[in-house]
Amino acid sequence: MKINNPLLAGALVLILALPVAAQKNAEAGAHGEAIEAELDSIRESVLDDVEVSTVDLDLISRSRVLRVATSFSQTGFYLDGGEPRGTVPDSINLFVQQLKEGKARRYHIIPLYLPLPRDSLLDAVADGKADIAAGNLTITPARLEKVAFSAPFASTVSEVVVTGPGAPELSSIEDLAGKTVHVRQSSSYYETLDALSRSFETKGFEPIDLVLVSELLESEDVLDLVASGVFQLTVVDDHIAQLWARVQPELMVRNDLAVAEGQSIGWAFRKNSPQLEEALARFVQGHRKGTLMGNIILNRYYRDNKRVGNPTLGIDQERFEALGEYFRRYGEQYEVEWLLLVAQGYQESRLDQSVRSSAGAVGVMQIKPSTAADPNVDIPNIEENVENNIHAGTRYLAFIRNRYFSSDDIDPIDQVLFSFAAYNAGPRRIMQYRRQAAERGLDPDRWLENVEEVANRETLQYVKKIIKYFVSYREYQRLVLSAKARERAKAESG
Repeated sequence: MKINNPLLAGALVLILALPVAAQKNAEAGAHGEAIEAELDSIRESVLDDVEVSTVDLDLISRSRVLRVATSFSQTGFYLDGGEPRGTVPDSINLFVQQLKEGKARRYHIIPLYLPLPRDSLLDAVADGKADIAAGNLTITPARLEKVAFSAPFASTVSEVVVTGPGAPELSSIEDLAGKTVHVRQSSSYYETLDALSRSFETKGFEPIDLVLVSELLESEDVLDLVASGVFQLTVVDDHIAQLWARVQPELMVRNDLAVAEGQSIGWAFRKNSPQLEEALARFVQGHRKGTLMGNIILNRYYRDNKRVGNPTLGIDQERFEALGEYFRRYGEQYEVEWLLLVAQGYQESRLDQSVRSSAGAVGVMQIKPSTAADPNVDIPNIEENVENNIHAGTRYLAFIRNRYFSSDDIDPIDQVLFSFAAYNAGPRRIMQYRRQAAERGLDPDRWLENVEEVANRETLQYVKKIIKYFVSYREYQRLVLSAKARERAKAESG
C-alpha cells in the first residue's frame, strides 16, 4: 500500500513554524513556498511506492517530514496566529531537536501536524497517514492490537471520577450504578466504564447511564462542562483532573473512586518501527512526567485558560426561558437550529439585551444598528426591542449563509459554522481563510479541523464556545424532557 495522505498537499506552510512576524511579510511567504515545494519533491522521491509497513525513522528523516496526528484542545494543540502551540507541539519540537542531534542530524526534520478527531488518531498511524499520534493516549490492549506505543510518559495513572456542582453523593464505585456519566466513546474511559457497567448488571445493579459526547470535545472540554454544572459526572486520568482542578475549583476530583488503576500514557506509532521506538524511548527518559522538562511543559498551559460558563443556571436560565420562543420562531423561519442560535446569543451577550459594545453592537445578538438597517436585514428598533434584536441577528446570520456558504458542496452544519465565524470576523476574512485552507491541502468546505486551522484564535474560540454552549443547552433540554417523561409515566401508572 502506498502512502497517500491527502492532507499533505500544500500543508507544509502551516508547520514551518516561522516566526509570526515573518509570516506576515511577502518575502517570508515566498521563502515558505519555496521550502514547501522542495520538501514535497524530497518526500515524493523518498516515499513514493514505499510500503507503509517499511517506513521507519530512516525514511522519515530522509523525507524531512514527521507527520503528527493530534487533536485540537485548549492545552494540547491549538493555533496562535497560524503557529502551533500547546503541550504537543512543545514536546514534538524537543523530540525533533533530539533527532537532529542524533542519527538524523544531517536532515532538517519538520513536524507536520494533522489535527483529527480523537477516534481517528490511531487509524491515521496504522494506515500510514501519520508517523506518530501524540496526546494523552492511554495504552490499552485493544489499542496495542492496532499500533505500537512509546515507553510511558506517565505510568501508574488512575482513571478517576470527577464531579461538579449538583452531582449526586458517591461513597463507593457501586454508587455509579444508575448514574449518568458523560464520556467520549473513543476514550479509554468509555472502555473502562462500559466493562464496569456490564459487571454491575451481572450483580443485579442498574447499569451506568453512559452518555456519549462529541469526539470533538477533549477531556478538558468535558471538565469545563462538569465544572459549570452542565454535566454532573465524568471520568478522566487523575493527572489531568488534578491539573485542571487548579483552575476549576468547582471540580471535585475523587481519587478515592478510581475505576481503573496502573494505566500508562504514551505516543502511538506504527508497529515494526524499531528505529522510531528506540528514539522515542530515549526521548521519554528525559521528558516523562516528573522530570523537570516534562513538568515545565505540563504546567505551562494550565495557568491562563478561559473557562466556559453554565448558560442553564440562575439568571442565564431565566433569560433562556424568557427568550426561547423568539429563538425557536426565527430559527424555524430561517432554517437554523434554534439551540445553536441560543448558544450564539449567549456567547455574544449572555442573552442580555442591555449589553453594548465599544464598537456599537447592541443587545442579545450584538448586532450594529447600521447592519440591522441594511436592506438585506431591514429590522428596526433593535436597541430596545429584544425580539427584533434576535430577529435581526438571525436574519443577518442567514443572509451570510445564503450569500457566501450555501453551496451544495458545504454540509448544512458547516454552512452554519462558517456563518458563525463570518458573524465574528466578517465574510471576506472567512472566504480568505477558505482559500488558504485549500492551498494547504485542507477541505475549504469544512470548518472543523480544516478551515479553523488557519483562522485567527479569536474566531476559532468564538465558534468552539458556541459549540460548547450548544452542548449545554442540548443537555439541559434532554434533562427537561426526561423529567417530563418521568412525570407522565408516574401520572399514567398512578
